[in-house]
Amino acid sequence: MNTIFTLADVEKIVYGDKKINLAELPMDKVAECYDFLEKFSADKIIYGINTGFGPMAQWRIDDADLTALQYNIIRSHSTGAGEPLPDECVKAAMVARLGTFLQARSGVHPDLVKLLVEMINRDILPKIPQHGSVGASGDLVQLAHLALVMIGEGSVHYHGEWRPAAEVLRENGLEPFRIHIREGLSITNGTGVMTGVAMVNQFQAEQLLDWATLAAVMMNEIAGSFDDLMAEPLNAVRRHEGQQVIAARMRMLARDSQCLQQREHQLYNGNHTETTFDHKVQPYYSLRCVPQILGPIYETLLNCRRVLEEEVNSACDNPIVDPETRNVYHGGNFHGDYVSLEQDKVKIAMVRLVMTAERQLNYLFHDRINGILPPFLNLGKLGLNYGMQACQFTATSTTAECQTLAMPNYVHSIPNNNDNQDIVSMGTNTALLTRRVIDNVWQVFSIQYIALAQAVDCLHIADKLAPISRQVYRQVREICPVFIEDTPFYEDFRNVEAFLRHQQLKLD
Repeated sequence: MNTIFTLADVEKIVYGDKKINLAELPMDKVAECYDFLEKFSADKIIYGINTGFGPMAQWRIDDADLTALQYNIIRSHSTGAGEPLPDECVKAAMVARLGTFLQARSGVHPDLVKLLVEMINRDILPKIPQHGSVGASGDLVQLAHLALVMIGEGSVHYHGEWRPAAEVLRENGLEPFRIHIREGLSITNGTGVMTGVAMVNQFQAEQLLDWATLAAVMMNEIAGSFDDLMAEPLNAVRRHEGQQVIAARMRMLARDSQCLQQREHQLYNGNHTETTFDHKVQPYYSLRCVPQILGPIYETLLNCRRVLEEEVNSACDNPIVDPETRNVYHGGNFHGDYVSLEQDKVKIAMVRLVMTAERQLNYLFHDRINGILPPFLNLGKLGLNYGMQACQFTATSTTAECQTLAMPNYVHSIPNNNDNQDIVSMGTNTALLTRRVIDNVWQVFSIQYIALAQAVDCLHIADKLAPISRQVYRQVREICPVFIEDTPFYEDFRNVEAFLRHQQLKLD
């Protein structure tokens, strides 16, 4: 099988200006597969070519109706509901569908691939509603909305406006696709939407992990922690890759910090006679156990990246057309279990991430716990001013919603389709729930980074921070200056969130 897209490629296509070069694609293989199917199917019964779909596969379709059959599955399954998917998810889903066709196991006409490439490159993005997929036979409903646009029907988001697909295609000199053999089923049958949403989730989850790692370093700088929590000898003796990676990243971020303390200088010098210590010998778990908490999250994302890269380069429709063995195989490559299970893991990992951030916020706000900061980072008059007291309400309630959403969705199979689909993955629902959690985490992180900046100012330690910590502190302060008097925060939250989303740390 062909590896056409790495996740790095997809990220550049979705967020950057990378265009797909048709000349670099294995179009000869696509044409070969189509030619084989055209000849092979002439005198055989093949699902979805001359039979009905799903539980109606027992009905043979007359030769005169074969083309109508393909249009019918597109139109009849365009039944999505709810808000349209965001542009980035739609574009990623289109790339995922393209990745399947380029495996040259779908039997589609090369013109279908050419049109899909043009739509991706020109940002002609179909209106795909969020609700409708049960994740097997893949994303039938959502992908039908993609197919609807490709045949010149439905709506597209183009240059920021919703417009009729036929009008936008014509404006771009593109012809709607004409059905040849089985393209209606091929477009709608597969895991493209759940994979597209999951890939967007992956990019953001990896970014959030980077911000969480930096936040943890800044938290320990503010607390004046001993730096051995991230020491290589300590973390090396617990044999988990993720823990060791996070500890190494923390050491890199903390380099040249004047805030962290060395245990060998402070506690191992033989000069202590006191019976109690003003400075904590070990900080709270949300500060001290960061490599152990974020390490499993790192490994979860690493495995999900592998699965998604395999999925976007897989033939995930049905049946599979194989010109090499001269056969057509019927099975269930459209089943979304791989994506659904990984998205549940990522969702749970992101909930753990935000729980850690919420506990770190509590440390910053709770003067009797930290012992060095005013209540709620309040630089005004206590009792008259409230600092970030109410900000904690938002962080706590948003974290609580994430905890509710942490329940695995992969286990929520409901039989349907006359029990033809008797066990389904719910992969797209899982990916969308994961996306909701990720959006929540961004909101809590915006509050956390404002609180980190305020704590730095309370202690007057900006010049002692590690260089990366100091740079981010200054960038946050450009958006949200130090505050003494009470002020509304909701605009600051939104602006800091936008900064975090668009500023890449890239700790790899």
